[in-house]
Amino acid sequence: MKIILSFIASLTVTFCTVYAQETSVNAFNPVDLNWYNADQNNNQIMGASVNKTYKELLDGKEAKKTVIVAIIDSGVDINHEDLKGKIWLNEDEIPNNNIDDDRNGFIDDLYGWNFIGNAKGENINYENLEYTRIYKSGTEAKDYKVAKKQYEAELEKRIKEKENLTRFSEKYTNAKALFKEKTGVEVTNESDLTTITSNDASLSEAITFLKRIYSNGFSEESLVSNKKRNTEFLDYYLNVNFNPRALVGDNPNDINDNHYGNADIIGPRANHGTGLAGIIAGIRDNGVGIDGIATNVKLMILRTTPNGDERDKDVALAIRYAIENGADIINMSFGKAFSPQKSFVDDAIKLAEKKNVLLVHAAGNEAENIDEFVHYPSDCYGDLSEFTNFINVGASGKNVDKTLACFFSNYGKKHVDIFAPGEDIVTTDENNTYSMHSGTSEAAPIVTGIAAIILSYYPDLTPQQLIAILLDSSTNLKNKKVLKPELKNENMELVSFDKLSKSGGVVNAYEAMKMAENRKN
Repeated sequence: MKIILSFIASLTVTFCTVYAQETSVNAFNPVDLNWYNADQNNNQIMGASVNKTYKELLDGKEAKKTVIVAIIDSGVDINHEDLKGKIWLNEDEIPNNNIDDDRNGFIDDLYGWNFIGNAKGENINYENLEYTRIYKSGTEAKDYKVAKKQYEAELEKRIKEKENLTRFSEKYTNAKALFKEKTGVEVTNESDLTTITSNDASLSEAITFLKRIYSNGFSEESLVSNKKRNTEFLDYYLNVNFNPRALVGDNPNDINDNHYGNADIIGPRANHGTGLAGIIAGIRDNGVGIDGIATNVKLMILRTTPNGDERDKDVALAIRYAIENGADIINMSFGKAFSPQKSFVDDAIKLAEKKNVLLVHAAGNEAENIDEFVHYPSDCYGDLSEFTNFINVGASGKNVDKTLACFFSNYGKKHVDIFAPGEDIVTTDENNTYSMHSGTSEAAPIVTGIAAIILSYYPDLTPQQLIAILLDSSTNLKNKKVLKPELKNENMELVSFDKLSKSGGVVNAYEAMKMAENRKN
């Protein structure tokens, strides 16, 4: 019984949130809608001061440039109602003629490219985690011992989780069936139990169990979601016999084997990338959906990120594609614990430095100090010298209190540059829907969007100047004590917010735009 009760706590407290797709943003709490655009002083919410920027600094001003932002991610639903007119178009390519008209090596790449598909139009959805790939590569593989240890620990954890899920599910199903048999009532929530009293010992036990799990926030949706997640780990992420890369047909270890993929930039799982696209460029003030950050922007879509870990080669080639096709900023809301072909990515980022392209990266959601635990892509070359065009973003919340740093966000005084809103973000989803998410994945595109606003009015700024402006103008929270991010909430340690990143602050579009104007003058 102790095992069951412990598992209930894990299931209902840690993983109970199931994000629903809604056809209208009216389904969400108005407090959550567009809060990331709010201003601390005007709205008493720790937003990024975007609305204030447009109202007080940009009203009547004309942008000098349309900024091209590449989104390297899972794919984007480019047909979404709130992204109309915001998708980059390769004007040198004739649609659907199966010819590489612009001779850039990619056939019919109208809106970007999909690096995890093949010429038949088939696409990868699921992949191994990187440490699974390293483990199954054999003892000679780089980082084999560390990867093996992590793989075996995760496999053991997921096998036990499956056993607990099965045991819990059986107990829940039996309790519901017994309740219906004795009372004739189909239990769906705690309110169905309130009027029932019984001297039947077995029924009383079932009622006690059901009341306990419902009061802790349990739902059948959460159970289904956790079963699905567990299956994904065992069948795909950790399955050494699963080899989806065969579908692509390339050698993933050869950067010169680069003629692969297809033009399907939506793919089988576009929800994550579509959400990022909405944050960056959702049409403002159109009476539909959300208000994105940037107005003078076009989105180039590059699909590299499956369910599972992306491959270094795909990321490197996507960065190169973005550079060669005119991107000014690249958003990268993904990451992993190992990077066996890190040199591929480093070389691509070096090219981006040379071509003045800014890279914005999500710091990650493991509540780890990435000064100590490196996550990839990292902000350093192999010799530990830092990229000068790379910014790592942590996630902050709505309230200027001890919960300001999101409990899940990675942090680091050396390797996280700035924080941005990343809690309860309502954004675009597939098929003209909307959903709410939390993560550094959502924080990064807020910084990307603000950088795009600035660059659209001051196009001569270099990535290094943009980064300096964003960090130096961030909302100063030097003396604010916050809970250090911690997934298990066991230590509850208070730290100064400025110890969690280089800037010590939260991104502020209004102050950044003023600083850009002053630097110009």
